[in-house]
Amino acid sequence: MDVSNVLHMNGGFGDNSYASNSIIQQKVISMTKAITEEAVTGVYGNMFLKTICIADLGCSSGPNTFIVVTEVMKAVDKIRRKFGRQSSPEFQIYLNDLPGNDFNSIFRSLPRFREELKEELGSEFGQCFFTGVPGSFYSRLFPTESLHFVHSSYSLMWLSQVPKGVEMNKENIYLASTSPSSVIQAYYEQFQKDFSMFLKCRSEELVSGGRMVLTILGRKSDDPTSKECCYIWELLAMALKQMVYEGLIEQEKLYSFSIPQYTPCPFEVKAEVEKEGSFAINRIEASEINWAACGNKFNLPHSFNDDGYNVAKCMRSVAEPLLIDHFGESIIDKIFQKYGEILSDCMCKEETKFVNVTISMTKKERMDG
Repeated sequence: MDVSNVLHMNGGFGDNSYASNSIIQQKVISMTKAITEEAVTGVYGNMFLKTICIADLGCSSGPNTFIVVTEVMKAVDKIRRKFGRQSSPEFQIYLNDLPGNDFNSIFRSLPRFREELKEELGSEFGQCFFTGVPGSFYSRLFPTESLHFVHSSYSLMWLSQVPKGVEMNKENIYLASTSPSSVIQAYYEQFQKDFSMFLKCRSEELVSGGRMVLTILGRKSDDPTSKECCYIWELLAMALKQMVYEGLIEQEKLYSFSIPQYTPCPFEVKAEVEKEGSFAINRIEASEINWAACGNKFNLPHSFNDDGYNVAKCMRSVAEPLLIDHFGESIIDKIFQKYGEILSDCMCKEETKFVNVTISMTKKERMDG
């Protein structure tokens, strides 16, 4: 699997699109709002900037794309008013994702976004310039020392590739309690390699004193096969196994499918940041959100029967391109029908949560001698 070419969220605004099924990601961004505001205050409050350059990495498409941008701009405007600065800075916003991302939907939404922003913040608010940046954030994306603030939410758990040496994992499409120790180690080493490269690239692109806030789908447990991070994929594997039994999927096809993801715990994230050495950690914390939040936009009463269906739709908007690339398109509806049934049954019986690891850090000053 060529992850950089295959991995992307479902585009457009249809029933199975990421735009229509990313409520939980929106709620996680809201949960980390205070951390983002604190980081932006640290940048703009300490530097008198005529232009503030912001990058959102793994921006995807749909309404969530502009949530972080809006919050950053509001935070800057709040600081500007507090310090009595007459002129608002201009904003250079970089929206990054892999080349398969639906950038066209983002660009089509820009005029309306600008109008709404102007109405909310007033005509005196600074100019805002947007640039789409296709490419992997495990490589350089921006000129040296050109960024002031970097944000990423629910993206860095995706690896640059399926780890090598995971063939022995067989029916497990991700880490599980039955995964061989060599497979667990391969996943962890791939995460270390990727995250270290991410930090190195961003350290070259951020100015000294620049800030970064990252939220990663992770776990609290030290165990990388913990149910809190692996269960969502184990249940998808159950749906795929059922289709093998029914003769709809070849067993070898299932055995050769692996999810290119690693869900770290806070200690693992902290260890890589300290090892790479370019950033000082301001805060790191773990939070939780129920799977059921996938479909409960307005926190209204809902039935457990809807929960599994909504979670399956959320996961489909994320994983469908990977599954189509490996299994073909003809059986996708069947896969997610079974997956929804399994999820509904599971969520009726037990409490299920996603764990988020959020880290805020500042780029250290260079000690070039």
